[in-house]
Amino acid sequence: MRKNLVIGGLLAFVIAGSLPAASAHAATTSRAAAPLIHWGPVQSRSGHHGYAKADVWITRFTAETFVVSGTLYDRDTHGGHCAYVRARFHYVGGGTGWALPKTTCASKEPIRLSSDGQIKRVDVKVCVYDRPRRTTLNCYADAITPAIIANWPQ
Repeated sequence: MRKNLVIGGLLAFVIAGSLPAASAHAATTSRAAAPLIHWGPVQSRSGHHGYAKADVWITRFTAETFVVSGTLYDRDTHGGHCAYVRARFHYVGGGTGWALPKTTCASKEPIRLSSDGQIKRVDVKVCVYDRPRRTTLNCYADAITPAIIANWPQ
């Protein structure tokens, strides 16, 4: 019985001692997080049944991992058509990479696409996705660079 009390007391001491450090780290992390930038809507071209749209938010280009997030909207009334979004990242060290595409046939759905490192440009591509044919239609892409963001009014 006495052994259990000692072990329980030591465990409580260790847990209590680590809590302030963990909460201090969480506070530092939340303060360090930069606010997202609202890029705005990126919309596919309209077809005979509608279009797809993404309301896009981005992290700062100085972030180690760049994130494109927001909401994807399916505005096509055709049953086999859905909304599709994809991001192409242009890396600081050279080369490009595509994030896995996100699709939805719901009226709206949250999205999150992230890079594998620091980037100098991102192309956000929004399309109507034809499910039966497994192809994209009416695509439109916005190229987003730090220079464009820097020239925005504050």
